[in-house]
Amino acid sequence: MASRVRSSHTTGVLLGAFGYLFWGLFPLYFTLLDQVAPIEVVVHRVIWSLFFVIFILVIGKKWRIFVAAFTKRNVLLLGTAAIFLSVNWLVYVYAVSSDQVVQASLGYFVNPLISVAMGVVLLKERLRKAQWSAVGIAVIAVIVLTIAGGALPWIALALGISFGTYGLLKKFGNLPSILSLGIETAVLFPLAAIILLFTVSQGQESFAAGGISITILLILLGPVTAIPLLAFGGATNRIPLSTLGLLQYITPIGQFVLGIFVFHEVMSSGRWFGFILVWLALVIFSIDMYRHTRNNSKRNALVLSEQAEIEAMGAQ
Repeated sequence: MASRVRSSHTTGVLLGAFGYLFWGLFPLYFTLLDQVAPIEVVVHRVIWSLFFVIFILVIGKKWRIFVAAFTKRNVLLLGTAAIFLSVNWLVYVYAVSSDQVVQASLGYFVNPLISVAMGVVLLKERLRKAQWSAVGIAVIAVIVLTIAGGALPWIALALGISFGTYGLLKKFGNLPSILSLGIETAVLFPLAAIILLFTVSQGQESFAAGGISITILLILLGPVTAIPLLAFGGATNRIPLSTLGLLQYITPIGQFVLGIFVFHEVMSSGRWFGFILVWLALVIFSIDMYRHTRNNSKRNALVLSEQAEIEAMGAQ
Protein backbone atom coordinates (compact mmCIF):
# COMPACT_ATOMS: atom_id res chain seq x y z
CA MET A 1 0.00 0.00 0.00
CA ALA A 2 2.79 2.42 0.98
CA SER A 3 4.72 1.67 -2.22
CA ARG A 4 1.59 2.33 -4.26
CA VAL A 5 1.12 5.71 -2.56
CA ARG A 6 4.78 6.61 -3.20
CA SER A 7 4.43 5.57 -6.84
CA SER A 8 1.31 7.69 -7.25
CA HIS A 9 3.06 10.67 -5.62
CA THR A 10 6.10 10.28 -7.90
CA THR A 11 3.86 10.08 -10.96
CA GLY A 12 2.04 13.21 -9.81
CA VAL A 13 5.29 15.14 -9.35
CA LEU A 14 6.52 14.07 -12.80
CA LEU A 15 3.20 15.02 -14.43
CA GLY A 16 3.18 18.40 -12.67
CA ALA A 17 6.80 19.12 -13.57
CA PHE A 18 6.15 18.13 -17.19
CA GLY A 19 3.06 20.35 -17.45
CA TYR A 20 4.74 23.41 -15.94
CA LEU A 21 7.94 22.89 -17.97
CA PHE A 22 5.81 22.61 -21.12
CA TRP A 23 4.18 25.94 -20.30
CA GLY A 24 7.59 27.44 -19.54
CA LEU A 25 8.83 26.56 -23.03
CA PHE A 26 5.80 28.09 -24.80
CA PRO A 27 7.76 31.16 -25.99
CA LEU A 28 9.89 28.92 -28.22
CA TYR A 29 6.73 27.72 -29.97
CA PHE A 30 5.05 31.10 -30.31
CA THR A 31 8.15 32.71 -31.82
CA LEU A 32 7.61 30.35 -34.77
CA LEU A 33 4.29 32.14 -35.30
CA ASP A 34 5.70 35.68 -35.24
CA GLN A 35 4.22 36.45 -38.66
CA VAL A 36 0.71 35.59 -37.42
CA ALA A 37 -1.29 38.29 -35.59
CA PRO A 38 -1.78 37.53 -31.84
CA ILE A 39 -5.59 37.59 -32.18
CA GLU A 40 -5.39 35.03 -34.99
CA VAL A 41 -3.13 32.78 -32.89
CA VAL A 42 -5.70 32.88 -30.07
CA VAL A 43 -8.54 32.15 -32.50
CA HIS A 44 -6.78 29.06 -33.84
CA ARG A 45 -5.82 28.03 -30.31
CA VAL A 46 -9.51 28.01 -29.36
CA ILE A 47 -10.66 26.16 -32.48
CA TRP A 48 -8.01 23.44 -32.56
CA SER A 49 -8.08 22.96 -28.78
CA LEU A 50 -11.81 22.23 -29.02
CA PHE A 51 -11.26 19.71 -31.82
CA PHE A 52 -8.47 18.02 -29.86
CA VAL A 53 -10.57 17.85 -26.68
CA ILE A 54 -13.48 16.33 -28.63
CA PHE A 55 -11.10 13.75 -30.08
CA ILE A 56 -9.82 12.82 -26.60
CA LEU A 57 -13.37 12.60 -25.21
CA VAL A 58 -14.57 10.37 -28.05
CA ILE A 59 -11.52 8.09 -27.78
CA GLY A 60 -11.92 7.93 -24.00
CA LYS A 61 -15.67 7.26 -24.32
CA LYS A 62 -16.50 10.31 -22.18
CA TRP A 63 -18.61 12.17 -24.72
CA ARG A 64 -21.86 11.67 -22.80
CA ILE A 65 -20.22 12.95 -19.59
CA PHE A 66 -19.04 16.01 -21.52
CA VAL A 67 -22.52 16.72 -22.91
CA ALA A 68 -24.05 16.26 -19.44
CA ALA A 69 -21.59 18.82 -18.04
CA PHE A 70 -23.20 21.55 -20.18
CA THR A 71 -25.43 22.82 -17.39
CA LYS A 72 -26.52 26.44 -17.24
CA ARG A 73 -24.26 27.02 -14.23
CA ASN A 74 -21.18 25.48 -15.85
CA VAL A 75 -21.67 27.35 -19.12
CA LEU A 76 -22.10 30.69 -17.32
CA LEU A 77 -19.21 30.11 -14.91
CA LEU A 78 -16.74 28.57 -17.33
CA GLY A 79 -17.84 30.87 -20.12
CA THR A 80 -16.80 33.80 -17.93
CA ALA A 81 -13.57 31.97 -17.09
CA ALA A 82 -12.98 31.46 -20.82
CA ILE A 83 -13.09 35.23 -21.39
CA PHE A 84 -10.29 35.75 -18.88
CA LEU A 85 -8.39 32.81 -20.36
CA SER A 86 -8.61 34.29 -23.87
CA VAL A 87 -7.37 37.65 -22.52
CA ASN A 88 -4.47 35.79 -20.88
CA TRP A 89 -3.64 34.00 -24.14
CA LEU A 90 -3.84 37.20 -26.18
CA VAL A 91 -1.59 39.19 -23.85
CA TYR A 92 0.89 36.30 -23.61
CA VAL A 93 1.18 35.86 -27.39
CA TYR A 94 1.60 39.64 -27.72
CA ALA A 95 4.35 39.59 -25.08
CA VAL A 96 6.27 36.90 -26.95
CA SER A 97 5.82 38.52 -30.36
CA SER A 98 6.98 41.90 -28.97
CA ASP A 99 10.07 40.44 -27.22
CA GLN A 100 8.78 40.91 -23.67
CA VAL A 101 9.11 37.34 -22.41
CA VAL A 102 10.80 38.42 -19.16
CA GLN A 103 7.83 40.62 -18.27
CA ALA A 104 5.53 37.72 -19.13
CA SER A 105 7.48 35.55 -16.67
CA LEU A 106 6.93 38.24 -14.02
CA GLY A 107 3.17 37.83 -14.47
CA TYR A 108 3.37 34.14 -13.57
CA PHE A 109 5.82 34.78 -10.73
CA VAL A 110 3.38 37.15 -9.03
CA ASN A 111 0.29 35.11 -9.93
CA PRO A 112 0.16 33.23 -6.56
CA LEU A 113 0.38 36.53 -4.69
CA ILE A 114 -2.31 38.09 -6.89
CA SER A 115 -4.52 35.06 -6.17
CA VAL A 116 -4.02 35.58 -2.44
CA ALA A 117 -4.87 39.28 -2.76
CA MET A 118 -8.00 38.40 -4.75
CA GLY A 119 -9.01 36.00 -1.98
CA VAL A 120 -8.87 38.90 0.49
CA VAL A 121 -10.81 41.34 -1.71
CA LEU A 122 -13.40 38.99 -3.23
CA LEU A 123 -13.74 36.15 -0.72
CA LYS A 124 -12.98 38.15 2.46
CA GLU A 125 -10.22 35.71 3.40
CA ARG A 126 -7.82 36.56 6.22
CA LEU A 127 -4.10 36.54 5.57
CA ARG A 128 -1.41 35.37 7.94
CA LYS A 129 1.41 37.80 8.80
CA ALA A 130 3.84 36.14 6.40
CA GLN A 131 1.30 36.37 3.59
CA TRP A 132 0.79 40.08 4.25
CA SER A 133 4.57 40.54 4.16
CA ALA A 134 4.84 38.70 0.84
CA VAL A 135 2.04 40.73 -0.76
CA GLY A 136 3.52 43.99 0.58
CA ILE A 137 6.96 43.18 -0.84
CA ALA A 138 5.36 42.29 -4.19
CA VAL A 139 3.61 45.68 -4.30
CA ILE A 140 6.95 47.41 -3.64
CA ALA A 141 8.49 45.28 -6.41
CA VAL A 142 5.86 46.46 -8.91
CA ILE A 143 6.59 50.08 -7.95
CA VAL A 144 10.34 49.50 -8.40
CA LEU A 145 9.78 47.84 -11.79
CA THR A 146 7.50 50.70 -12.87
CA ILE A 147 10.18 53.27 -12.00
CA ALA A 148 12.95 51.18 -13.60
CA GLY A 149 10.99 50.62 -16.81
CA GLY A 150 9.39 54.06 -17.00
CA ALA A 151 5.93 52.48 -17.30
CA LEU A 152 3.60 50.21 -15.38
CA PRO A 153 4.42 46.52 -16.17
CA TRP A 154 0.93 46.07 -17.58
CA ILE A 155 1.73 42.81 -19.37
CA ALA A 156 2.77 41.14 -16.11
CA LEU A 157 -0.23 42.52 -14.22
CA ALA A 158 -2.67 41.59 -17.00
CA LEU A 159 -1.31 38.04 -17.13
CA GLY A 160 -1.34 37.64 -13.36
CA ILE A 161 -4.83 39.09 -12.85
CA SER A 162 -6.43 37.31 -15.82
CA PHE A 163 -4.95 33.92 -14.88
CA GLY A 164 -5.73 34.45 -11.19
CA THR A 165 -9.38 35.24 -12.03
CA TYR A 166 -9.50 32.26 -14.39
CA GLY A 167 -8.20 29.97 -11.62
CA LEU A 168 -10.69 31.37 -9.13
CA LEU A 169 -13.64 30.72 -11.45
CA LYS A 170 -12.32 27.25 -12.29
CA LYS A 171 -12.20 26.49 -8.58
CA PHE A 172 -15.93 27.18 -8.34
CA GLY A 173 -16.54 25.07 -11.46
CA ASN A 174 -14.81 22.03 -9.90
CA LEU A 175 -14.70 19.96 -13.12
CA PRO A 176 -11.92 17.74 -14.52
CA SER A 177 -9.54 19.78 -16.70
CA ILE A 178 -10.53 18.05 -19.97
CA LEU A 179 -14.25 18.76 -19.43
CA SER A 180 -13.57 22.30 -18.28
CA LEU A 181 -11.34 23.10 -21.27
CA GLY A 182 -13.95 21.58 -23.59
CA ILE A 183 -16.73 23.81 -22.25
CA GLU A 184 -14.49 26.89 -22.25
CA THR A 185 -13.40 26.44 -25.86
CA ALA A 186 -16.93 25.48 -26.95
CA VAL A 187 -18.25 28.76 -25.50
CA LEU A 188 -15.50 30.72 -27.26
CA PHE A 189 -15.83 28.81 -30.55
CA PRO A 190 -18.64 30.90 -32.15
CA LEU A 191 -16.74 34.16 -31.54
CA ALA A 192 -13.49 32.56 -32.75
CA ALA A 193 -15.23 31.35 -35.93
CA ILE A 194 -16.65 34.82 -36.62
CA ILE A 195 -13.22 36.45 -36.21
CA LEU A 196 -11.67 33.79 -38.46
CA LEU A 197 -14.29 34.33 -41.19
CA PHE A 198 -13.74 38.08 -40.98
CA THR A 199 -9.95 37.75 -41.39
CA VAL A 200 -10.50 35.43 -44.37
CA SER A 201 -12.88 37.94 -45.99
CA GLN A 202 -10.25 40.66 -45.52
CA GLY A 203 -7.52 38.50 -47.03
CA GLN A 204 -5.53 38.61 -43.77
CA GLU A 205 -5.82 34.96 -42.70
CA SER A 206 -2.49 33.12 -42.31
CA PHE A 207 -3.77 29.54 -42.04
CA ALA A 208 -3.57 28.85 -45.77
CA ALA A 209 -1.70 31.92 -47.01
CA GLY A 210 1.21 31.49 -44.59
CA GLY A 211 2.43 28.22 -46.06
CA ILE A 212 2.31 24.59 -44.93
CA SER A 213 4.58 25.13 -41.90
CA ILE A 214 2.34 27.87 -40.46
CA THR A 215 -0.76 25.74 -41.15
CA ILE A 216 0.72 22.78 -39.23
CA LEU A 217 1.88 25.00 -36.35
CA LEU A 218 -1.61 26.50 -36.01
CA ILE A 219 -3.28 23.06 -36.03
CA LEU A 220 -0.82 21.80 -33.40
CA LEU A 221 -1.96 24.60 -31.08
CA GLY A 222 -4.74 22.17 -30.07
CA PRO A 223 -2.57 19.45 -28.52
CA VAL A 224 0.05 22.00 -27.43
CA THR A 225 -2.67 23.68 -25.34
CA ALA A 226 -4.39 20.54 -24.05
CA ILE A 227 -1.43 18.27 -23.21
CA PRO A 228 0.01 20.36 -20.32
CA LEU A 229 -3.51 20.90 -18.98
CA LEU A 230 -4.09 17.14 -18.93
CA ALA A 231 -0.74 16.63 -17.19
CA PHE A 232 -1.69 19.30 -14.66
CA GLY A 233 -5.05 17.61 -14.06
CA GLY A 234 -3.31 14.28 -13.45
CA ALA A 235 -0.92 15.92 -11.00
CA THR A 236 -3.67 17.59 -8.94
CA ASN A 237 -5.23 14.19 -8.24
CA ARG A 238 -1.96 12.68 -6.98
CA ILE A 239 0.00 15.27 -5.00
CA PRO A 240 -0.80 17.87 -2.30
CA LEU A 241 -1.54 21.43 -3.36
CA SER A 242 1.54 22.59 -1.42
CA THR A 243 3.77 20.49 -3.70
CA LEU A 244 1.87 21.64 -6.78
CA GLY A 245 2.27 25.23 -5.60
CA LEU A 246 6.05 24.89 -5.52
CA LEU A 247 6.17 23.16 -8.91
CA GLN A 248 4.29 26.06 -10.52
CA TYR A 249 7.42 28.22 -10.37
CA ILE A 250 8.98 26.02 -13.07
CA THR A 251 6.91 27.92 -15.66
CA PRO A 252 8.07 31.50 -14.94
CA ILE A 253 11.64 30.33 -14.27
CA GLY A 254 11.69 28.71 -17.71
CA GLN A 255 10.26 31.85 -19.32
CA PHE A 256 12.73 34.08 -17.48
CA VAL A 257 15.71 31.96 -18.56
CA LEU A 258 14.51 32.01 -22.17
CA GLY A 259 14.00 35.78 -22.05
CA ILE A 260 17.55 36.41 -20.77
CA PHE A 261 19.64 33.76 -22.52
CA VAL A 262 17.70 32.96 -25.71
CA PHE A 263 15.91 36.20 -26.59
CA HIS A 264 18.63 38.40 -24.99
CA GLU A 265 16.32 40.88 -23.32
CA VAL A 266 18.02 43.73 -21.47
CA MET A 267 17.94 43.69 -17.66
CA SER A 268 18.80 47.00 -15.98
CA SER A 269 19.94 47.12 -12.35
CA GLY A 270 16.54 48.50 -11.35
CA ARG A 271 14.78 45.66 -13.13
CA TRP A 272 17.00 43.09 -11.41
CA PHE A 273 16.22 44.68 -8.04
CA GLY A 274 12.48 44.48 -8.76
CA PHE A 275 12.70 40.80 -9.69
CA ILE A 276 14.80 40.05 -6.58
CA LEU A 277 12.04 41.60 -4.45
CA VAL A 278 9.45 39.42 -6.22
CA TRP A 279 11.54 36.31 -5.58
CA LEU A 280 11.97 37.30 -1.91
CA ALA A 281 8.19 37.65 -1.61
CA LEU A 282 7.72 34.20 -3.16
CA VAL A 283 10.26 32.60 -0.80
CA ILE A 284 8.38 34.03 2.21
CA PHE A 285 5.05 32.97 0.72
CA SER A 286 6.22 29.43 -0.12
CA ILE A 287 7.79 28.79 3.29
CA ASP A 288 4.64 29.99 5.03
CA MET A 289 2.46 27.82 2.78
CA TYR A 290 4.62 24.76 3.45
CA ARG A 291 4.57 25.27 7.23
CA HIS A 292 0.82 25.91 7.27
CA THR A 293 0.11 22.80 5.19
CA ARG A 294 2.42 20.65 7.34
CA ASN A 295 0.81 21.88 10.59
CA ASN A 296 -2.67 21.19 9.20
CA SER A 297 -1.59 17.68 8.18
CA LYS A 298 -0.24 16.97 11.67
CA ARG A 299 -3.41 18.36 13.24
CA ASN A 300 -5.64 16.25 10.99
CA ALA A 301 -3.54 13.15 11.68
CA LEU A 302 -3.86 13.75 15.44
CA VAL A 303 -7.65 14.14 15.17
CA LEU A 304 -7.95 10.91 13.16
CA SER A 305 -5.76 9.09 15.70
CA GLU A 306 -7.91 10.28 18.59
CA GLN A 307 -11.09 9.25 16.76
CA ALA A 308 -9.63 5.80 16.11
CA GLU A 309 -8.78 5.42 19.83
CA ILE A 310 -12.30 6.47 20.85
CA GLU A 311 -13.85 4.00 18.39
CA ALA A 312 -11.55 1.22 19.64
CA MET A 313 -12.53 1.92 23.25
CA GLY A 314 -16.21 1.90 22.28
CA ALA A 315 -15.80 -1.43 20.53
CA GLN A 316 -14.34 -2.94 23.71
